[in-house]
Amino acid sequence: MAKFVIAGRADCPYYAKTELLADYLQKNLPDFRIHKITQRPEVWEDWLKDVCEKNKWSHKNSPIIWRELLDRGGKGLLLGGYNEFLEHAQLYYDVTSSMTTELMMVIAQENLGAHIEKEQEEEGLKTCINPLQVWITSASAPACYNLIPILTSGEVFGMHTEISITLFDNNQAEEYLKSLVLETQDLASPVLRSVSICTKVEEAFCQAHVIVVLDDSTDKEVFTLEDCLRSRVPLCRLYGYLIEKNAHESVRVIVGGKTFVNLKTVLLMRYAPRVAHNIIAVALGVEGEAKAILARKLKTAPSYIKDVIIWGNISGNNYVDLRKTRVYRYESAIWGPLHYSRPLLNLIFDSEWIKREFVATLKNLTATGRQFGGILAAHSIATTLKYWYHGSPPGEIVSLGILSEGQFGIPKGIVFSMPVKFENGTWVVLTDLKDIEISEQIMTRMTSDLIQEKLVALGDKIHFQPYQSETELRKKDKRISLPITDDSQKEQVSDEHKDLVPHEEKNPVMSDAADFLNQIPQTTFEKPQSLEFLNGFERKTVES
Repeated sequence: MAKFVIAGRADCPYYAKTELLADYLQKNLPDFRIHKITQRPEVWEDWLKDVCEKNKWSHKNSPIIWRELLDRGGKGLLLGGYNEFLEHAQLYYDVTSSMTTELMMVIAQENLGAHIEKEQEEEGLKTCINPLQVWITSASAPACYNLIPILTSGEVFGMHTEISITLFDNNQAEEYLKSLVLETQDLASPVLRSVSICTKVEEAFCQAHVIVVLDDSTDKEVFTLEDCLRSRVPLCRLYGYLIEKNAHESVRVIVGGKTFVNLKTVLLMRYAPRVAHNIIAVALGVEGEAKAILARKLKTAPSYIKDVIIWGNISGNNYVDLRKTRVYRYESAIWGPLHYSRPLLNLIFDSEWIKREFVATLKNLTATGRQFGGILAAHSIATTLKYWYHGSPPGEIVSLGILSEGQFGIPKGIVFSMPVKFENGTWVVLTDLKDIEISEQIMTRMTSDLIQEKLVALGDKIHFQPYQSETELRKKDKRISLPITDDSQKEQVSDEHKDLVPHEEKNPVMSDAADFLNQIPQTTFEKPQSLEFLNGFERKTVES
């Protein structure tokens, strides 16, 4: 009996031709048997290299064919590639193939699609045996309570993927977490295999496939912005170590909330370098707030507004870009089908509203000490996870905090929110978008804060100094050079010109810290609150 193994790249046209010829021989010859192996294009070369090293063969192209020595055992006998198999078939069996090149290409694409579908089916079967392990940190936070029903609904990972949820927090939250476990079990979700709690640090993230990092609560008082930045390092260092040690090798880490989100993300990347490429920060919360404000102005639904881009620091000095924003199903004199849309900046004729009221409202929503509601935080995390696993809507722009590699002129090494799309289980930065250049001053303002946050947190810089433009510096110089004759005049001048002082000059550390301390929530586990402290810098919005 002759048994041949035919292995090739799933999208290889020569593999397709070889496969069909082998099928014909197997169907018509009683002692001819074949075994097929296909591999994804991106893993083919590594797989071929391993096979050749194991059997001491030399072969570099797709396909590779060898004969199994069933009667004698031992390693297979290498036949070669496409040409060698055709010669063998013609010489021994007087059979050849007349398949056209065009048909070869069509079958190759069908093979690739079938291979991907088969892999997905196999993954689905595996999840039935081994459920997806989902860990949620700071599980006593309000966002966790709202996130659990979404995760167990099947909308995020799919109805055919079972999940096991582990709620991770400190010992003080244990009683609250036990009640949360009981309430989760009451959902009787068909995709929920189990739900448990973990309060032992050494057991955290064991075989985790997904880790959701929520805002961490603290009962320690901090009096300066610098202390607040540095207080993030120990926990991120601990999480990074545990992720490297305990989590699954393909773990996906998603950082949500509104407390130094970019900083926490870059710190986790630093302390968990093995999975740094799979750590992201959620920006859809800010995007949702912006859409809601615009929808109220236009008297439409927020879901009809698409492609709002959030640049920069998700929980601080960012830039809401409306230049690509479009509005669907808008009731006006111009009407069209469901896929018809119009540029948002063409529908809001009051440009002053965008420059002033829109910016002011957003600034108020994200001011120091303000936090996302539990519903918005949970929905933003769940939607980002859904896109990560199943892809974002075709043609839609999504804002995401990722590590910069120099795109759009952003300095490397900082986590920066930018426009992306999700596909095939990962994201792609939309560097091909046109007319989205950002002015040097705005870019410097955003990147300066992010770079300083990282340096201060790691101890490379002592004080955080908010960025000041040349205009702001000139105002400062003008204020300092005003002539002062006596104490009364000095007091009068100070009162008259106090509005000229930029916000950053008014002792940002102590004034921000004072606002922060006034808004620290009391920690109770019946209604847990998480500590929030943000750089409440002014947002900027681009006009067409």
